[in-house]
Amino acid sequence: MQKQILFFFMAAAFSVAGAAGQKAPEADNTGKNERDRAGETKTPVDQSNTPEDLKLTQTIRQAVIKDDSLSMTAKNVKIITAGGQVTLRGPVQSPEEKATIEKLAREAAGQGKVDSQLEVKNAPAK
Repeated sequence: MQKQILFFFMAAAFSVAGAAGQKAPEADNTGKNERDRAGETKTPVDQSNTPEDLKLTQTIRQAVIKDDSLSMTAKNVKIITAGGQVTLRGPVQSPEEKATIEKLAREAAGQGKVDSQLEVKNAPAK
């Protein structure tokens, strides 16, 4: 029993010592947060509260959630509707997920009413 307790404390000490030397990774969305604060892009605060816009956002969100082919990351994209114009923002796992969400939004809002700013995670920078 004493050996087990000693082992536990030694393992904990090594874990703490190893973690103390590591620097916490920086947030990977700092630049995006600064961009959003500048007011150049749509954010959830820009969502209209008209019944039509709320219904359109709800319809798209329900279609996205219902699609079992989408990852949890894709299901959490921002859907912002104002004046019948839908803006999609956020990361997705693949180009296929991006295309699926864009298609669902176009089906609900209509052609020319969707501004896709979706980003494929880990895609090479342009």
